[in-house]
Amino acid sequence: MSLYTAGPRSGLWRLAEHDDAFGAPYWAHLWGGGLALARHVLDNPALVSGRRVLDLGAGSGIVGIAAAKAGASAVVAADVDPYAMAAIELNAEANAVSITTRLGDLSAEPVLDFDIVLVGDLFYDEALAERITALLDRCLASGVLSLIGDPCRAYLPRSRLRLLAEYPGPDFSTLTLGERKTNSVFLFDRDAPDPQLRPPQCDTWTIAGP
Repeated sequence: MSLYTAGPRSGLWRLAEHDDAFGAPYWAHLWGGGLALARHVLDNPALVSGRRVLDLGAGSGIVGIAAAKAGASAVVAADVDPYAMAAIELNAEANAVSITTRLGDLSAEPVLDFDIVLVGDLFYDEALAERITALLDRCLASGVLSLIGDPCRAYLPRSRLRLLAEYPGPDFSTLTLGERKTNSVFLFDRDAPDPQLRPPQCDTWTIAGP
């Protein structure tokens, strides 16, 4: 998988100079939860094969691209940043997959018309985490499967999660330091998880960008 990412020669500073609304380009960096979730989908294509997939808070689109490569029947990548839409389209083209982009906050949607929702790294803010948890509750009630990728940030709804896999790798906050941490993939569920259930450790892996 190839991704366009921020770097010393990426020129993102020029966008910031010409657009007063330009925010932090989180979509131009690799985040641990998205990396782990993308890897998990690629390793377990039956999760998404033939299914309609939503990549929620898509950023670069890495998770949606993985779903498309794994055989999803349709993939929608949603984000609130218009620049993320452009990044997703470029990254999808670089990986020869078809993804539909959707600009906007879907956390207030009463029902999501998908078979599976993939959520990477959306639990860094308390208010946002509450909205996403409520949305995933509605998904669960309507029979929509939800998977979360996250390096166990502060506002993760731990009591609602079942650990599926762990992937050693980088996260956005550790990339410049060359550090690696454990990024996890969870199933969002009704019941508290069994603390005795632990998956096997997985090999380290990387995704290179052009």
